[in-house]
Order: sequence, then C-alpha cells, then structure tokens
Amino acid sequence: MKMYLAGIALLSTLSGNASADQALAQSLGCMNCHKVEGKLIGPSFQNIAAIRVHSTAWLDMTAKIRNGSAGAWGKIPMPGNYHVSEKDAEILARWILSIK
Repeated sequence: MKMYLAGIALLSTLSGNASADQALAQSLGCMNCHKVEGKLIGPSFQNIAAIRVHSTAWLDMTAKIRNGSAGAWGKIPMPGNYHVSEKDAEILARWILSIK
C-alpha cells in the first residue's frame, strides 16, 4: 500500500511539474511561436522532442533557446531569447524533450 501511495505522489508531482513548465513556456513567450502539438511559426515541441539524438540534447537546446538558431526547421530563424535565464532555459529544454 505504501508503494502504491508513493507512486501516486510521484505521478502527481511529475504532472504538476509538466504543467508548471508549460506555464513557464507561456510566461516567457515561447507559445507565441510554438505549440505543444502542431506547427505554428516554429515546430511543435512534440516534433522537437522526437529528434532527440543523445542524452545531453538538453544542453544544445538550452543554448538554442537563449542564443537562437537558424536553418534547423526551415527558413524562419528563431531569435535569441536573452531575457530567459540559463536556469529557465534548462527547465524548458528538459520539459520539451520529455514531451511524447
């Protein structure tokens, strides 16, 4: 019974973090160009997560969130988001890569 309750607590914590991380993405303006599912201006977070190529992909994504990128998803470049702290960029990167 204790294991069952611990599992429920863990799942509720994880789902709470996921919604908190999506709220962070909304508050920082990420959702102006991206959606979780389906293309907007930029690719969906689901599509980005699908190309995860290595276990440290979050490091590359953290840098792209802050510094911007060009050419990876078409002609429209992603501008740098210098207002996003390193910590928040890492939280966003890890959240995006966890999306299934």
